[in-house]
Amino acid sequence: MDIFLTGGSGFVGQHFITRLIADGHTVWALARSPEAARRVERAGATPVLGDLTDLRGPDDRPGATPTGTPRPAPTWLTVLDRCEAVIHSAARMEFWGPDAGFERDNHWPTVSLFTAAASAGVRRFVLISAAAVSTDRRSKPVVVSEATPTGRPIIAYGRVKLATERALADTATPGMTLVTLRPPFIWGPGMATLRDAATSAAAGRFAWIDGGRHVMDLVHVDNLATATTAALSRGRDRGVYYITDGAPMRVREFFAPALAAMGADVSRARSVPLAVASPVAGVLDRAWRLLRRPTPPPLHNWLVAIMGRDRSYDIARARADLGYQPSVTFSAGLDDLRTSAR
Repeated sequence: MDIFLTGGSGFVGQHFITRLIADGHTVWALARSPEAARRVERAGATPVLGDLTDLRGPDDRPGATPTGTPRPAPTWLTVLDRCEAVIHSAARMEFWGPDAGFERDNHWPTVSLFTAAASAGVRRFVLISAAAVSTDRRSKPVVVSEATPTGRPIIAYGRVKLATERALADTATPGMTLVTLRPPFIWGPGMATLRDAATSAAAGRFAWIDGGRHVMDLVHVDNLATATTAALSRGRDRGVYYITDGAPMRVREFFAPALAAMGADVSRARSVPLAVASPVAGVLDRAWRLLRRPTPPPLHNWLVAIMGRDRSYDIARARADLGYQPSVTFSAGLDDLRTSAR
C-alpha cells in the first residue's frame, strides 16, 4: 500500500516508518527541511518536501490570503493522488500555551489535509489524536472508554485535538474511512519528554505529587505503531479508539525505573501534595499568560493531570475492532531505554 505520512522525522513518526516498511508498505513522508528529509529517507521512506503550514493562510483559515481570497494548493499535495492511505501524526505537542496557537498549527492544517485527501481519492485516513481530549478536572479514580463524556480538557493541546476530531467526524467524505486513535503518554527510546524529565531530575528540579501514588496509563511507541498499522485495514468509519499498553500503573512505578534507565535517580525526590500543587499550577498558569511568557511555568496543569489524577483507558474496543494486542511489555520497554541510553 502507498501511504502518506506526516510527522515522519519525529519520535513517533520514525517508529511508524520502520514498522510500515517492515510490513511491505511504500511510505511517502512529508519533510519540512533538508534534515527532516534525510531522517525519513534513512528510515526507509521517500521524503516529500513541504510543510503543513502551507495549508493555512495568515488569517488562520486554510488556504486563504490576508484578503480572504483562496490561494493555490501546495504542489506537494499531488502525492496524495497516488496514495491509498494517510497517517497524520504530525502535531505541535506542548503542554502549555493558548488555544489560538494550537488552532493555527494543528487544527486548520489537519482539517485541510483531511479534505485534500478525500478529494484525491484516498481510501483511509488515520488520525493520531490524544487521550488528552478526556483529561478534564475529574478527581475521582476513573477508567475512561470511548463512551465516557470527554468534559473540558484542561490544556489547550487537548481542547484543540478534541475540536479537530469533531470537525473531521462531521465532514462528509464518501469513499474515505476515518479512524482516530487516542494514545495517552507515549514512551520509548528518543522521547523528548522523558529526556527533559531526566535533565530536570539531574538538576534537582524533579518532584512527585502525592508521592507518585496516582495511577497513569501509557503506550509504548511500538505498540502505538502496531495499532496504527492495524487501522490501515480495520476499524469502523468515524471510529475512535484509545490505545495503551493495557497495563496502567502508579506514576512512581513508571517514572522511577524509566528515569533510572536514563541515568537519573528520583528515588529520593521531594513530594508535593495535590492539594497544594493544583492551585499553585492554576495561579502560575494564569500569571504566565498575563505576562505573555513564551515558555511554560515550572508547574502547570498538565503535570498536575498526569501525576496527580488517577486515569486509565479501556482498550476493549481497539482489541475488538482493530484486533489490537499490545506486544511490548513494560520490562521490554525498559530494556530498550537502557540500551538507548548506553
